[in-house]
Amino acid sequence: MSLALRPMVPRDPNEEHRAASSLELFFDLVFVVAVSFASVELAHLLEEDHIASGIGAYAMVFFAIWWAWMNFTWFATSFDTDDWLYRVTTIVQMAGVLILASGVSDAMIDYDFTLVTIGYVVMRLAMVSQWIRAGLRNSEFRGTAMRYAVGITVVQVLWVARLALPDSVAVLGFVALVAAELAVPVLAERAGRTPLHGEHIAERYGLFTLILLGESLLASATAIVGGIDEHDHTVELVGLAMATLVVVAGMWWLYFSVSQEDSVGARLGRSLSFGYTHYFVFAAAGAVSAGIEVAVAHIEGDGVLSDRQSSAAITIPVAVFVLGFWMVAMRRRSSRLVNIVTPVGGVAVLAATAVPGSAVVSAAVTAVILLAVVGTTVADRPLTPPVRRSGGRRR
Repeated sequence: MSLALRPMVPRDPNEEHRAASSLELFFDLVFVVAVSFASVELAHLLEEDHIASGIGAYAMVFFAIWWAWMNFTWFATSFDTDDWLYRVTTIVQMAGVLILASGVSDAMIDYDFTLVTIGYVVMRLAMVSQWIRAGLRNSEFRGTAMRYAVGITVVQVLWVARLALPDSVAVLGFVALVAAELAVPVLAERAGRTPLHGEHIAERYGLFTLILLGESLLASATAIVGGIDEHDHTVELVGLAMATLVVVAGMWWLYFSVSQEDSVGARLGRSLSFGYTHYFVFAAAGAVSAGIEVAVAHIEGDGVLSDRQSSAAITIPVAVFVLGFWMVAMRRRSSRLVNIVTPVGGVAVLAATAVPGSAVVSAAVTAVILLAVVGTTVADRPLTPPVRRSGGRRR
């Protein structure tokens, strides 16, 4: 690679065959480390019956992971130059992810967010440098880029200041700063819309979903195999393993049953709705592995949860995934039958919590029924008809 820097000019939002780069895939893998740590700690907290605090801590840590990932993804779809400075800045962000991951345990167990905040701020300030570079090069997007840079910087100062808040108001401070982070793109994009490549963003979201689901399978398999090796519950654990595979495969099938590239485009509100609501889809996918670990511990007689509580550790994230994805991506594209079966199926997965000792199997069966219908009836049509330009490109 040449040491000369490439001009950071906007990418063509109509570029054909735009695919994720190897750098983006490498970037995703580092984020999964942090997600894995968070799901493991969530499982431990749930097993010890710290349900409310465990879910709250997971939601907070996952926001830091997801928001930094999403901001890089959306920036990259517009200004990916892939020169040496861009790569180095991205690797700095990856270093921030690893710092954040090292602080996940302290944050979720002791509510000490020092390392998580440091890692998060490293990621976000690296993003600021990218926006400044884009703004200096492009007069058309200078106002937007500088709004991003200033807004992100101000919020990072407030994140550091939050560490000094007493515990009694720390959570309120977190909620306020989440609102501030979410407001930055809304305010920045009013100065001029950055060019978004819908197909590229949809692919990036799909790839991150695949990695999260794969992490769930790996973590679940590790817990189940360990249980089989050490305890005399082979039949129950094998049944759990089979049900886990069906559930995760069902989540995959559901996610990729519709095309999402037209969810990002001309309307800022639609684009942000798609991006923001994916927090719940991604967080649910990451939490499934924690639910499986809780189920394994319950089968082995460890932990203090009841049958229903251990079942809910699986059924709730699966139901949130199903209902969340139906709301964000399927509802406007699907037939009337699918728009009845999908939410009913999500509620049925949740209702399986009430089936003593068999919630995972019930969720798996519900997923099979749901996806059998979805797979045969989804219309998979775009929200708006494609517009053809000269040369046959789609806008």
